[in-house]
Amino acid sequence: MTSAGKSPTGQFKRRRLPKIVSLWVLVIFCGCGGKSSAPSSSEQPLILSGPTMGTYFRVTIASQPASVSENELRKIVESNLEEVNSLMSTYQADSELSQFNKYAQTDWFSVSLDTATVVSESLKIYGLSKGVFDVTVGPLVNLWGFGPTGKRDEPPAPEEIDKALEKIGFRHLQVRLSPPALKKDAADLYVDLSGIAKGYAVDKVAESLEALGIHDFIVDIGGDLLTRGHKKNGDLWKIAIESPTVDGRNIQRAISASDLAIATSGDYRNYFEINGKRFSHEIDPRTGRPITHSLASVSVLGPSCMRADAWATALIVLGPIEGFRIAENEGLDAYFIIKDKDGFREKETTGFKRMSNSHN
Repeated sequence: MTSAGKSPTGQFKRRRLPKIVSLWVLVIFCGCGGKSSAPSSSEQPLILSGPTMGTYFRVTIASQPASVSENELRKIVESNLEEVNSLMSTYQADSELSQFNKYAQTDWFSVSLDTATVVSESLKIYGLSKGVFDVTVGPLVNLWGFGPTGKRDEPPAPEEIDKALEKIGFRHLQVRLSPPALKKDAADLYVDLSGIAKGYAVDKVAESLEALGIHDFIVDIGGDLLTRGHKKNGDLWKIAIESPTVDGRNIQRAISASDLAIATSGDYRNYFEINGKRFSHEIDPRTGRPITHSLASVSVLGPSCMRADAWATALIVLGPIEGFRIAENEGLDAYFIIKDKDGFREKETTGFKRMSNSHN
């Protein structure tokens, strides 16, 4: 799992990138936050941007709709983002999720359908990922200094980790959709939805735009994004996967996309170092410790940004071998960047290869 908010903080063997011509938008992204950029053009799209959920949002609309003003669009987008944050943030003390985390009883706790939906999807991916995507991992995230309780100067002691491990486990959490509610069988259970909520917010914003009759756009929240339709000239949107380097922002892979969500998780931006040893914000709930394997980043594509976000989080924890095997078994379109002695190498699932070939 990953830290709340997923806020951003090797030498890379370069590969030749495909030639990119006449772009309106080139979205450079990483699952743990970052910035997106748009080159200048004679036909600029409408771009709405600002801070949200500990990172940024950027909505790019191919053409300004005649029926809705820019200010109205901004209000609609920001309203959706504020709603998701007010429901699922662990940094916001009065959020719905924070209230549930503080709830000491073990009976059903009423929540919004949004929150119940996200927890329900989390439960599915928990099972498919062999228990690695576990939204109850919050005590470990906080213990390692990647949550709302603040940073730390040294790793926690083994006994602290063991104590936190006793407090986690999706087996202690139940969810129902009708009426929407959550239930815990341990009073101190703490739920952290940061590995999936950002993707859900992307989907919500996209739904609100489509409800207005807008069908050509990109929604990007901290690097989790969803494309719809085309650019004004009819071309597919072009998006880019960032190289997993800490000393700059370079493009690893460019993809043409329409009606596609994509999310990336990596270990290279949000971390702390002690005596030259790096401790990533990606926490393995099986060990209670940050990941130590060679998988630097993984990107997942699909129709739902919520699902892509969760799977990217799960796969980065599972690692280059187990993660790739599960991604193939589940038919995921996943792209792995793996550290080795010569720099970085790429590995693509069958689904990703097929998708990439069909879009480029």
